[in-house]
Amino acid sequence: MPKPIIKRFSKEFGKKEKVLNYATQTYQLSRPNKVGTVMALIRECQPKSFEQWEQWYFENANTDGKTPGKITKESLEELGERLYVKIKEIVIPEWTEAFNQLTLQDCVDYIFNLTINRTYDGFIREKSVIEDNLAKEFPNVKFEESDPELDHAGDIDYLGWVDKKAFGIQIKPVTAKANFGNYSATERMKASFSDFTKKFGGQVFVVFSIDDKIKNEEVIGQIAAEIKRLT
Repeated sequence: MPKPIIKRFSKEFGKKEKVLNYATQTYQLSRPNKVGTVMALIRECQPKSFEQWEQWYFENANTDGKTPGKITKESLEELGERLYVKIKEIVIPEWTEAFNQLTLQDCVDYIFNLTINRTYDGFIREKSVIEDNLAKEFPNVKFEESDPELDHAGDIDYLGWVDKKAFGIQIKPVTAKANFGNYSATERMKASFSDFTKKFGGQVFVVFSIDDKIKNEEVIGQIAAEIKRLT
């Protein structure tokens, strides 16, 4: 029996997809604080048709933040206009300059740097955040690197064991001027964190680091509360 054909509603943008995706992600135009928690919304809606989902979305969707706002067709159109301006006035000029300056040696150096240098820097940074910060702050917790074979390994860098339960740590590097307050985990990462909690009992905490220092220091208090809960 032939498989039923699933109708796709997503538009195809061809070669423009890469630049549209890059600019949208770079300028955070598809984050929950702009378009709402779309996967949570559609699961709540459980639509039977595309038309039902579209109508329900505009009736119920709000931006996710301290001051939620109603999402409308006009607000999405405004995001599209902002995307266009960002691409035309910033992305294209920056990329054009980069393309004109790019050399073969840049490409060779980049592959080596990405593969070897950045991997080593990340490894040292992660170990320092744990060993020089969290392990000293919580000496009774056993910290261990996430098993690369586990499903959550790509999102969880370390596990903190409290008796037979564990909480997760994701370490993200930031620059001194970075605004990590706007950080929002992707829907995939949220699902991964949820799966981790179901399996190990503890929540997952995102630690932002500058070299060996923890920038979002409030996470230490949050971890302390979680340890108390798990004990």
